[in-house]
Amino acid sequence: MAVLQEIVVLCLLVLCMAASVSAHSRHSHYTPPPNVIRLTDVFSRVSIGREYSTFFGGSNTKLLNNGSDANLALDKSSGSGLASRNKFYYGFFSAAIKLPSGLSPGVVVAFYLSNADNYPHNHDEIDIELLGHDQRNDWVLQTNVYANGSTGTGREEKFYLWFDPTEQHHHYSIIWNSHHVVFLVDNIPVREFAHSSSVYPSKPMSLYATIWDGSQWATHGGKYPVNYKYAPFVVSFAEMEMTGCVFNQTAIVTSCSMANPSSLDPVDGPEFVRLSKEQIEAMDWARRKLMFYSYCNDRSRFKVMPSECK
Repeated sequence: MAVLQEIVVLCLLVLCMAASVSAHSRHSHYTPPPNVIRLTDVFSRVSIGREYSTFFGGSNTKLLNNGSDANLALDKSSGSGLASRNKFYYGFFSAAIKLPSGLSPGVVVAFYLSNADNYPHNHDEIDIELLGHDQRNDWVLQTNVYANGSTGTGREEKFYLWFDPTEQHHHYSIIWNSHHVVFLVDNIPVREFAHSSSVYPSKPMSLYATIWDGSQWATHGGKYPVNYKYAPFVVSFAEMEMTGCVFNQTAIVTSCSMANPSSLDPVDGPEFVRLSKEQIEAMDWARRKLMFYSYCNDRSRFKVMPSECK
């Protein structure tokens, strides 16, 4: 009987470990398509210390490596965030991000463009939000687009990641120009939002990097709030890139100058009008394998589907 009990206990332990491994790495067996252009190698990196100012949570913001990197923390007292000193009207924006390890329900790490400071009632926004989860290391990527204060009709899409985002830095990038908004992860496009949509960001925006408490909605609709027993939650930002049109706020008419010019132009360059064949194939792979929510399939929110979904 004792031997049988030991066998049962051992089997239960093995099953628990298998379930845990499955939950923590359920998508790590996916390999992204090769031969996709590495845009993060094309554009120059900027100093966070020079190009950003503290947005909130000053004591939880730490600049490292002479200002090239930053650690942002969330604890019981506050989250923290950075805001770009310049406003941009189109461009390529990217950051290498290493997410907090351990249990992280309710934690939100965001890398996004917004002009809510200048247009509180009709602001635009382009969001990359990384949502903590109730299972260790099981973070979710949420992308969203707002225009003219359309916060009640957000265009959310959610994805699983094909790697553990807490082990090392990974690149999260945004292309925004007059043709489309493209969201990329490690240079793989995961979503394209065309300008043909009636909801399209069209006003200059600042670039933000933040970590904050999203207990009310971030994890399973607010079912799992932040557990500050595991605080502080620290996110690392590095290899920041901001290349595009810097908005001249003092000009009488809209004008801008290129920030960190390179051989490729993300604002007007022909390479950024549409995705390449390789990029389209990579995006198709990401959406088939990893996307688990799209507003275009949410009949409970939209009785009439938005025009871009048809």
